[in-house]
Amino acid sequence: MVAVFDGTSRAWADGDANAFTQWYTEDATVILPGFYLRNQAEVRADMGTAFAGPLKDSKRIHAVQSVRFLGEDAAVVVTRSVTTFPGEAEAPAERWELATWALSRNDGRWLIEAYHSCPAPADPEEAQWT
Repeated sequence: MVAVFDGTSRAWADGDANAFTQWYTEDATVILPGFYLRNQAEVRADMGTAFAGPLKDSKRIHAVQSVRFLGEDAAVVVTRSVTTFPGEAEAPAERWELATWALSRNDGRWLIEAYHSCPAPADPEEAQWT
């Protein structure tokens, strides 16, 4: 399963939308602030544009927070993730996100069925209702 995070991060760093979306099922859903992508082709097109523009030469870091198996071939993974840009020693705290990944195992390979990301508090303890 860790290959999903390593593979997408490597493809992101390479700016390779084709390699990036090989980790997504054909009918994957991606929801990001301001974006609703309905399938692998839409993810590929949007990430290709982003890698050529605002995300050029950036890197993606994922820290797994939890894994919950829904059976032998399905899991929900929560990560704390961030995008870093050239010249940054570390990403600013306000750029961190929480992400939910719905993964399924297809022919022995874990793939992304759905992905959702939202801003995360700088301190995970702040992620509580007050």
